Amino acid sequence: MCSNRAWFRDSKVPNRGSKSSLYWVLRCLALLLLAALLCSPAAAQCTAYVTDHKSNTVAVIDTWTDKVLTVIPVQIQPLAVAITPNGTFAYVTNSGWIFGADSVSVIYTANNTIVTTITVGRFPVGVAITPDGAFAYVANLNSNNVSVISTATNAVTATVYLGTGPWGLAIAPDGGSVYVTNPSSNTVSVISTATNTVVATVPVGSGPVGIAVSPNGSTAYVTNQISDTISVINTATNTVVATVPVVSGSNNSGPTAVAITPDGAFAYVANSASSTVSVISTANNTVIATVPVGSQPQGVAITPDGHFAYVTNEISNSVSVIDTGILAVVDTVQGVALLPAGVAIMRQATGGLGQICRVQIY
Repeated sequence: MCSNRAWFRDSKVPNRGSKSSLYWVLRCLALLLLAALLCSPAAAQCTAYVTDHKSNTVAVIDTWTDKVLTVIPVQIQPLAVAITPNGTFAYVTNSGWIFGADSVSVIYTANNTIVTTITVGRFPVGVAITPDGAFAYVANLNSNNVSVISTATNAVTATVYLGTGPWGLAIAPDGGSVYVTNPSSNTVSVISTATNTVVATVPVGSGPVGIAVSPNGSTAYVTNQISDTISVINTATNTVVATVPVVSGSNNSGPTAVAITPDGAFAYVANSASSTVSVISTANNTVIATVPVGSQPQGVAITPDGHFAYVTNEISNSVSVIDTGILAVVDTVQGVALLPAGVAIMRQATGGLGQICRVQIY
């Protein structure tokens, strides 16, 4: 909520005489006026979609007010969500567990209704969409394959077989490669989108689940849940060039999900076992901060402006909002029960206030 945001920092207001004090008073008044204008619900610029695993729903959050706008029923036990680059559709994997949904729900974001449901492989988990919006790639855990969906027809056009138990997916910014984590074989498979064949297999740590590719496409960051590490893959050579420990204190961290800021400077890692988020500097691949969040975080997404990270907390039934400037939780979104898992954020073309997703003032 707006009242919970850290607007100013005492250290930002030096005592340098009356002229300096007047400057800072005027600056603060101007910022307060800007904040009041920007906190209007009508000014919302971004929307977060959160899969509620046990509710069989998707919660839609206005990132400006941090309120749930609506809840969309989908099929059984959704896990992940991805949004087309133009923001028109959200693709949601319905894992089904023992109930066998094995499907992808397609949400039309203009009115948040389901337009179709696509049958894929067994136990679909991760989903990612190509930068041109033409295809959605879905990792099917129990089928050991990836379904390729044409977003024009919402039909499966190819099936790619790869490592054991595929889980997470990320697509290179140029759209040429899909990176898939295989937790049962401790590898990452690299799929060429031109041929929909596996062109490389990269050994990583134990239990890889989450993956994200840097905005410039040069590296992929992989969360190794059992090893408590992050493997950094050079995408040019498809080799691991760094391993980053993310153990928090004496507790195992269990990293599950990772997202990279739009400028490529930082990777945010959700650590399920330690209920924290590790912030990694991509310049030297070291953890620069560990941020406590809710219980058992499962998913993380960065707002398009790079100012906030949204983290789903499975056991707390909430979403933590981290200000990337101060590396602290500034809000907690309720109303996303039960067991929120995946999260994706889309930008709304509302105009008038630029491409801001949420107020960030120091």
